[in-house]
Amino acid sequence: MSKKPTKPLSVSDVLDVAVDAIGGKPRSGQLEMAQEVFNALEKRNHLIVQAGTGTGKSLAYLVPSLMRNKPVLIATATLALQRQLVERDLPKVVPSLAQALGREISYAVYKGKGNYLCLQKMNTSLPDPDGDLLLEIGTLSAEAKKLREWAETPGVSGDKDDAPVVDRRVWAAHSVSGRECIGAEVCVFGDKCFSEKAKQKAGTADIVVTNHTLLAIEIVDKHPILPDRDAIILDEGHEFADRTTQAVTEELTANMANRAAAMARRHTPGVESDKLTDACNNLADAIEDFQIMAKVSDDDSVGGRIEELPTMVFHSLTAIRESAYNYLALLASDNEATDGDLLAERARVKGAVTEVHTTAGKLLKAGEKDVMWFDPAVGALRLAPLSVSQVLRSNMLTQTPVIVTSATLTVGGGFDAIANAIGFLPKIEESSSEQIDPENFIALDVGSPFDFATQGMLYLPTSLPEPGRDGPSSELLNELADLIEAAGGRTLALFSSWRGVEAADAYLRKYLAERKDIKIITQRKGDSVGVLVDQFASDHKSILIGTISLWQGVDVPGASCSLVVIDRIPFPRPDDPVMSARAAKVDAAGGSGFMQVSVPKAALLLAQGAGRLIRSMEDKGVVAILDTRITSKRYGSVLLRSMPPFWRTNDKAIVLDSLKRLNQSFN
Repeated sequence: MSKKPTKPLSVSDVLDVAVDAIGGKPRSGQLEMAQEVFNALEKRNHLIVQAGTGTGKSLAYLVPSLMRNKPVLIATATLALQRQLVERDLPKVVPSLAQALGREISYAVYKGKGNYLCLQKMNTSLPDPDGDLLLEIGTLSAEAKKLREWAETPGVSGDKDDAPVVDRRVWAAHSVSGRECIGAEVCVFGDKCFSEKAKQKAGTADIVVTNHTLLAIEIVDKHPILPDRDAIILDEGHEFADRTTQAVTEELTANMANRAAAMARRHTPGVESDKLTDACNNLADAIEDFQIMAKVSDDDSVGGRIEELPTMVFHSLTAIRESAYNYLALLASDNEATDGDLLAERARVKGAVTEVHTTAGKLLKAGEKDVMWFDPAVGALRLAPLSVSQVLRSNMLTQTPVIVTSATLTVGGGFDAIANAIGFLPKIEESSSEQIDPENFIALDVGSPFDFATQGMLYLPTSLPEPGRDGPSSELLNELADLIEAAGGRTLALFSSWRGVEAADAYLRKYLAERKDIKIITQRKGDSVGVLVDQFASDHKSILIGTISLWQGVDVPGASCSLVVIDRIPFPRPDDPVMSARAAKVDAAGGSGFMQVSVPKAALLLAQGAGRLIRSMEDKGVVAILDTRITSKRYGSVLLRSMPPFWRTNDKAIVLDSLKRLNQSFN
């Protein structure tokens, strides 16, 4: 055990220890943020802090969190940041901080149960619909064997992110949801359970790292999943409200219903399971008929909003809810099963049928505070809350101090958009004296150590046509090609749609056919972002073309990325049911849904995209936004004030010359 320090250490003292441990240098913004985080934790108030790229915000919240010797929960939006914390930052600084603070320090990562292999399901002798599918498809069977061999390796975590990459259907056949789990106390594999081990480790850790989704589910459902904590830190906090909405969005498909019915019929054959099967089959027919009548194309990525359930769908959901209820009552009355496999199978059946029953009930009861829509791409009925701010306010902000941080939190220079989205504002109800006041928060911007005006240029061409619905114009594609050629590759090209990605790929492969030195890497649906980014980073003259998932979290400093091109302002799609419903509500109240919903969303994503350029003190380059509306429309000033303060120009000759000179400096 390390010796305790002889006198209390200041935040500055401990931060210096952490910075030395990673071989870094002191940064004024990092120290300012660390001190404000410490103050917020001590005084029990909330903090919203924008920490620009290069600030070192992870150390700025880890240090004060560990100084207080109380458990802190850190939730991230991306796997990349989660891995950075548990595989790089914490392992580097914990030994030194333990020495400085005079005590042991522990940390852990915890995810939802479905992220871990289920040993019981892998070893059961009973048939299962998920497992049957693997036997029917040879390639899946081979992947299942590989996954099983990995699971039997001593010391493995059982975590999906550490496991061999397999088809999602293979993983589903070897894992269970929280509803389907029998529980470690009953399960014969309880003492070996991967999920249970992770949970136990997290329960005693000083720092627990998790994801936005799991935290959101716990907050909304008011059902404890994660360990008790003294405070919550939301890193990548600009995404938390949207991730919460996604996490609590209900979904029901005919396949989900039929899977639950098949499990019920196999486990408990008889009248009730037959009725459930019939009801689920009727739902499939009703959805198909509705899709035909509504003339919704499978090519549409987002279907239309449903104000009221069609009669045929309403009756099908009613039948499912009633038959599922009766089946669950039958299941509850049967107490004869004692065999471990049978008990586990019952838990899985109960979980699957309960999910269908619950979702059908919520769809039937959808009200004015909900958004309901149909997604033709997967044949899904979906239901989401119109707003999550009140539930976040009531169930999170009144319980513990919450630190919200990101490189991009301000819209037009202010914090109101993020404060409203998460529930700090506006005031909804009086808080009791025993609760933390959600409006007791401090918001600040600690800046960035980077000199954006010197290191980066923002190119805003004014002669291109405005974006249309048919994808990128020929003028835009030609502009993109000219910029890429001047840069010698080294380009991250960000598009707001798959149509744009495909058009750019086709055009550039012809335009750059003679440039054998420039490799084109194009994102396809389902591609691993990490693999694409690694390829891009390793080939300094390559270009990476992609859509929304590449606008955030891509960290490629150096020669591989000296040009970031953005095809258009990333406004939410007009047919996005949730965003359009939120905008309509603002309009109905006398405000501007476009300015209060669409513009803030676009501003944050645009700032994230532009932030891919400067990742170190040595980086230089150009961000090109090929959407003339940013300079011709009134809202453009809001978007520009939300971005890093690059030096701006609309002179193409200056930009091309700068890119050519920068390219030569790399050769």
